Formats: sequence, C-alpha cells, structure tokens
Amino acid sequence: MEKRATIKDVAEAAGVGIATVSRVLSGGSASPGTRERVLAVAAQLDYRPSAAGRNLRQRRTGGLGLLVPDLTDTFFGLLAEGVLAYARSAGEPVVLGSTGDDPEQESEMVGMLLEQGVDRVVAVPSGDPGTWRPAVRAGMTVVFADRLPGESPDPAAEGPDHDLMLLDGLPPAPPARPLDAPAVLADDRSGIRTAVRYLKGLGHRRIAYLGGPGHERRVAAFREAVGAPVDEELIVFATGSRDSAYAAAAGLFQSRPDLSAMVAGGNALGEAAVLAARELDLRVPRDVSLVMYDDVPWAELCSPPLTVIAQPGREIGYRAAELVLRAGTRRPRTVVLPTELIVRGSCGPHR
Repeated sequence: MEKRATIKDVAEAAGVGIATVSRVLSGGSASPGTRERVLAVAAQLDYRPSAAGRNLRQRRTGGLGLLVPDLTDTFFGLLAEGVLAYARSAGEPVVLGSTGDDPEQESEMVGMLLEQGVDRVVAVPSGDPGTWRPAVRAGMTVVFADRLPGESPDPAAEGPDHDLMLLDGLPPAPPARPLDAPAVLADDRSGIRTAVRYLKGLGHRRIAYLGGPGHERRVAAFREAVGAPVDEELIVFATGSRDSAYAAAAGLFQSRPDLSAMVAGGNALGEAAVLAARELDLRVPRDVSLVMYDDVPWAELCSPPLTVIAQPGREIGYRAAELVLRAGTRRPRTVVLPTELIVRGSCGPHR
C-alpha cells in the first residue's frame, strides 16, 4: 500500500515549517503566497489530516504533551518529574520534547503534536502567542508552566528588526496579542524583590541582573526593586546556552568592576556567574555577592554555598499537569506559587 502523506511531507515540499502548515490548514494567519503554496502542495500530495487531528474538538484522544527548553537543566528536570508524577497517577502517557529554547523548533513540535492527535499539553514556552494560537483553535488544551509565551529576554531592548524598520521609515511590527491560556507560575516579583531588598540591606547599591530567555517578569521586578534611575548597563542577557551565559557574566564583571552584587535569573546563569567570578579571581562574597534564582543541589556544595530564591519546580509541573488533565467545560485559572529566599554564604556586606 502507498504510504499516506503526513503534515511533515507537506511542510518539506512547500518549504515551510510544520506549524505553518498546521496554521494554514486550520484557517490561521499566513501570507497569501504561503497559503496558496501550502494548499497546492497538500492537494498534490493528497494530504488528509488524521482522524485524531480532525476530531480534536469532538473527543479526547488521550495522552499529554510536555515541552521544555532543556532536559539537562535541573529546574526543568524537576518540573518534568512533577508532570510525569501526576500523569502516572491519572494513567495518561506523556510525549516529551525538548525545544532548545528555539521558537522555530517549538513551532515544529506543536505541529507534530497536532498531527499525532495529542490534545493536552504542558509547555514552558519559547515562542510568541502566535505559535500556540492555531493549536488552541484546533481544540488543544494548553497550560503554560514557569513562563508565558511572548516574554522577550529584555523588554527595554527593541531588537534589530525594530531598528531596521525605523531606518526604512516603516512602522515596527505590533507586539503579539497575549494568549488567553492558564499557567502555573512562581511568584517571581516577590522573589526578586525580596532578594534585592536583602542585598540593599547589606549596603549594596550597584546590583547587576544576569538574565536569559523568558525573564520578562523577573527583570521587570528587578527594575522595580532597584528603583529609579535604573543603570541599564548592569542588566545583561544571555541566550539559552551555557557558553552564552558564561560570556555574559564574564563580560559584565569585566566591564563594570564597580558592581558589588549580582542576581542570576536561573541556575544555569548562576553556575556561569560562579565560574566567571572564579576565572577572574573575584572572591565571593568579599568582592561580589551572588544570589541565584532556583535552588539546586549543587548550590549548597559551592564554596561558599549560594544564597538562592527557591521556587517549587516539581510542584509547578504537578499542578500544571493537574490543571490540563482535569480541564473540563470550565477554563482553569492561572496559579501563582510562592518563592522563598534561602540565605547562605554567598552574600556579604558591601565594603
């Protein structure tokens, strides 16, 4: 028998991503040229969506999708443990994917989940709301965990596309509309604010923030906590890679020797800050005090042990899975879980 064409075959033949094909076929937004090309290829290949995909609106197919940026990251590993624990108790299989914090890769994975008829998903999003809108319209139930879609690394920076548009006399692209979907989040605002207040109480005034993807809420809380005027040179961002985190931390230490404290927005960033300080012969906490967002086992093994903002990673995953699998006719509400500042030896008085 001849093999039936899949959504991946259509995407490859049309030269677009799987998510674009899914968006076109579900009536979502796309340029006229792209829409025409996708529909023509789909007709040529005699592509027919699977029964599971067509019937997402009418019935559950079973199974739960879980998308996280990095399975080697301790926090995301804990979050995944929580999702798996609840899914196991509910007797649901889990399809697990790692997006690499790459919006394009995330789009493809969302498209494949749609194709496979996976109708319930817990995701730590990397892309903007447009990635998820076609899936939600197709009947997929989505609960976000840890962050919301469309949170840019640095809301103060407009980015190269914005600058090029201004030079060409074109209006910048409008921001993506928020997606009305529930989430399970940690109370970033309270955690960051408590940490900054603690550092200020030790006499620190030049406090830096080292951030990464999805840190919009955290950096907003940081700016609020340090107060005006905010020294924007002390706020730097890395991409999702560890090399980028190390380069950002080392660059900040070297360009601003006057900083006396740093808040690292995640455990990979905290690791980078510790390594960069060691390489540059900066003593912790004598030369620089460090606070890290996330409490992970190695934080206590550092010399000195790291002061951390602890968030309940496993509970975030468990509650997100509970919300998405128990969702019925009533839309679940967003849940915000508390954080805790755990004081150890990495912070000291400003000298």
